[in-house]
Amino acid sequence: MLDASIRTGKLHDIVHFGVRLAVGVIFIVHGTAKFDPGFVGFLAQLGIPAEMQIPIALAETVPGIMLIFGVLTRIASSILAIIMVGAIFYVKKAGNLMGQGGYEIDLILLAANLTIIVLGPGRVSISYVAKKIPRFLQ
Repeated sequence: MLDASIRTGKLHDIVHFGVRLAVGVIFIVHGTAKFDPGFVGFLAQLGIPAEMQIPIALAETVPGIMLIFGVLTRIASSILAIIMVGAIFYVKKAGNLMGQGGYEIDLILLAANLTIIVLGPGRVSISYVAKKIPRFLQ
């Protein structure tokens, strides 16, 4: 009979790191793009003050880096999940799932972040190596 011990295997560790890596890279790329002065015009269309450009860019870039290294992953994923909820409901107004202005990618990123929150950093992470970080902060 098959055993559900994949969670303790190397495949689980590799896949878990791969998910963290993919989500982290996506947010780093999108976050660094928001440092571009042209992003201020997009914020103005949404009615968000221009002063929020840097905090918004940092709120995506820094947690993305934290995910890749596996440091405070639950906190980083929580921040990114909140950003995705904002993107779905405030920016895209949850209009269409697919097509122009669709939120399907945002929904996938939200689900991935929720998964990371539940699973934690995994064994391929700085948090696992350090082991002194309390579990709820990992």
